[in-house]
Amino acid sequence: MELLIDNVGKRYGRQHWAVKRLNLRLKPGVVGLLGPNGAGKSSLMRILATISRPTEGRVLWNGEDTARKPDRLRKTLGYLPQDFGVYPNLNAVEFLSYIAALKGITGRSAHRRIEGLLELVNLTEACRRPVGSYSGGMKQRVGIAQALLNDPELLIVDEPTVGLDPEERIRFRNLLSDLAGERIVLFSTHIVSDIEAAATEIAVMQKGELLSYASPEAMLRGMENKVWEVVIPDRDLQEVRQRWRISGSIRRTDGLQLRVVAERQPVPEAKPIPPALEDAYLYLISSQAEEANA
Repeated sequence: MELLIDNVGKRYGRQHWAVKRLNLRLKPGVVGLLGPNGAGKSSLMRILATISRPTEGRVLWNGEDTARKPDRLRKTLGYLPQDFGVYPNLNAVEFLSYIAALKGITGRSAHRRIEGLLELVNLTEACRRPVGSYSGGMKQRVGIAQALLNDPELLIVDEPTVGLDPEERIRFRNLLSDLAGERIVLFSTHIVSDIEAAATEIAVMQKGELLSYASPEAMLRGMENKVWEVVIPDRDLQEVRQRWRISGSIRRTDGLQLRVVAERQPVPEAKPIPPALEDAYLYLISSQAEEANA
């Protein structure tokens, strides 16, 4: 099972490239697609879901071009877009039955599948309530259930935790991890903690370009001796922000304790500390921005 993204680019209008010559080879597991808003993540996901065609390059699903033969992928695709709409007057069973019929799943097989998915996403007790009365997290769980109706080999979820409270976000991340197994799960977000908890590989995008594709462990190894801890007086914060990449701060009685991402020791009193994925992400994004401005 393999999804190959081969030199893919997507242009809107005459000059705006949302995705630029992107290359990725995805295997089973949870692949986190990480980047700020406007990085091109949603444009890429629409191409992979065969909703949009690339301006250049190609996407191959098990060796076949998805632009030429989209139905081969669509039969085994599950997709949860960023803006997932529901019919608010239907309950979860009715809504999922409707989506199942659209996917060609009917009769007893549809009933069994829906029953199992409602249990999987922890909605059995609320399944007869109108979906319009659900919380944001519950609607997202209905969304993941509809994406799993055909037991997809490729599951694409775009910014699924936006607007969810912390408890719902944790539950959703755990669900994605449980679903990986023998399928490819592509999970797009700009929230690093979501990726950190679930992904086996991480792709970082910025301004349509792929900056990095590596495991979380490899990203952290690349940041060794590049993260520092230093305490500064409150009054120096604005000046320091202009000179250093700061990935975190904690207020103390003697000033501000900062996490600084830098190639070299920023000041003699700075101490090296173990890196986190937040540090690696900031380093990649800010380095690309600095190169573009140079």
